Amino acid sequence: MWALRRASTPLRNQGYRVRNSYVLGKLGMPYSWEGNIDGLGAAPAISDRCISFERNKLATWQSSGLYISSHGLSSQAGAENSGEEDDLEDGFSELETPPSTSSLGDNKAADDNEEGLISGTEVEDDDDDDGTQNELDLPEVETELVEKISTKRAPSALFKAIFNAPGSVASALDKWVSEGKDLSRADISLAMLNLRRRRMFGKALQFSEWLEASGQLEFVDRDYASRLDLIAKVRGLHKAESYIDKIPKSFQGEVIYRTLLANCVVAVNVKKAEEVFNKMKDLEFPITTFACNQLLLLYKRLDKRKIADVLLLMEKENVKPSLFTYKILIEAKGLSNDIVGMEQVVDTMKAEGIELDIATLAILAKHYSSGGLKEKAKAILKEMEEVSANDRRWPCRILLPLYGELQMEDDVRRVWKICESNPRIEECMAAIVAWGKLKNIPEAEEVFERVLKTWKKLSSKQYSTMLKVYADNKMLMKGKDLVKQMADSGCRIGPVTWDAVVKLYVEAGEVEKADSFLQKAVQKNQMKPLFTSYMIIMDQYSRRGDVHNAEKMFHRMRLSGYVARFTQFQSLIQAYINAKAPAYGMRERMKADNVFPNKALAGKLAQVDAFRKTAVSDLLD
Repeated sequence: MWALRRASTPLRNQGYRVRNSYVLGKLGMPYSWEGNIDGLGAAPAISDRCISFERNKLATWQSSGLYISSHGLSSQAGAENSGEEDDLEDGFSELETPPSTSSLGDNKAADDNEEGLISGTEVEDDDDDDGTQNELDLPEVETELVEKISTKRAPSALFKAIFNAPGSVASALDKWVSEGKDLSRADISLAMLNLRRRRMFGKALQFSEWLEASGQLEFVDRDYASRLDLIAKVRGLHKAESYIDKIPKSFQGEVIYRTLLANCVVAVNVKKAEEVFNKMKDLEFPITTFACNQLLLLYKRLDKRKIADVLLLMEKENVKPSLFTYKILIEAKGLSNDIVGMEQVVDTMKAEGIELDIATLAILAKHYSSGGLKEKAKAILKEMEEVSANDRRWPCRILLPLYGELQMEDDVRRVWKICESNPRIEECMAAIVAWGKLKNIPEAEEVFERVLKTWKKLSSKQYSTMLKVYADNKMLMKGKDLVKQMADSGCRIGPVTWDAVVKLYVEAGEVEKADSFLQKAVQKNQMKPLFTSYMIIMDQYSRRGDVHNAEKMFHRMRLSGYVARFTQFQSLIQAYINAKAPAYGMRERMKADNVFPNKALAGKLAQVDAFRKTAVSDLLD
């Protein structure tokens, strides 16, 4: 059913190594899915370490050795800072003030942070529909419930009562019931969906706890799964796993463990995800497409070698791939710069009778564009417009940034005109991105000014879109002014904004200020920065050959809870190369973190090996 053998064949001109293929029925997948890590142009480790299917279980031959941290931030984060620049007197001092004076573990602080993610009922930060995959911010159990209720996107009255509650969620709900207002399962599910869409997970968890404690809802397995998902998001995987023991045995079914598995993937916890998957096997739950997709998502991010092992398992268990499965495989091949393999996955998808939707076409167009195949990207965009001919409006937000990436200004203008008379917020953001890619700053600013006038209050997501345009175009002063405007408007400033500010500083050549800014933002707000925020600074130190600061960023990432990845070691080793300094114990460090060098990185490791043998050293010996 999956003729994907050629899709997995390594390409010699991309630095891949050809390996023997293991033919899996119609699926001829090489035993190791080889490709680049994080799209940075370097192939991952080639190793015989693989997933074992002994006793029909998914496990590694040896412990993964990945560094796994708790969800809380270490109080030592950033403790290694050199102490330079003790204040932020350059226009970003507004970011020093944390959103709440409560402690990190305080529930109210968590809810305050969540409330800051939305801008009121006028602007909805809906990330579920952006034409790409939703990696379980909104769990499947909630989606299925709401699909049976309503397709409307407007917040429900029950949600508004919870959101506007001056005190606890329980008090607002007690008042709702005392007033004789309806509290049907449909109302509950729709309110829960609205809370989740706004990432107000703390309030959603309080809502769920009140429902069970008050007896207003008879819980079934999906309600327990929803609670489990919220606990994982708010209190961490350990608390979520402990909660399973409190669920009645009759409801501890596949959907419960599937939800825990999904949250392990979101937390990028390989060891725990594989443990949960094996637990599901031990409990004799059927292996589902959903569970396999979660592993594929995880390995796409961290270890593409294991993708073939999951596909082998799916073949063995006769698990049929879904549209989402193919999207993951297409994205993995695209990130590996394996365009031929990506196209062959698409061919197999079509042969199975699965039509390419707009989101899948957008993934293809993105990778054709990044791979320099502009004509193929343009053909895909034309196909996207043909597919959406009956509804020209909704794909605009996907098409605009892609046309901008391809430097097709006339098409950006043409698509924008379709929605310009009455644009939605997401279409405006897409237009800003597109004009920014075209370096047409006046047009981007014009759209942003329209957004400011149309919607009463914006979230940090909208401000950050414009801020990134300034960063990409090295407009430091305008970026500073925009951050001040954000602070004056009362907008919550979090990791997404920090990322844009870091990029703004780096693009302006002020790496030390970017470093100092990020450290102070973390210390004062006790929030986890984005992975890219650390990496952009670390890469700059690496280019300079600044080993001390590159190691410092590596350490901070670990303290913040990020497991060591190939890209981090790649950047760190390059710092030693540029500094012409030996890197003692680097191979052992990589092995301890379950990261293995490919051919290119192995060559770099040899350059910084303090004990390497050369022709001269042999003579001296």
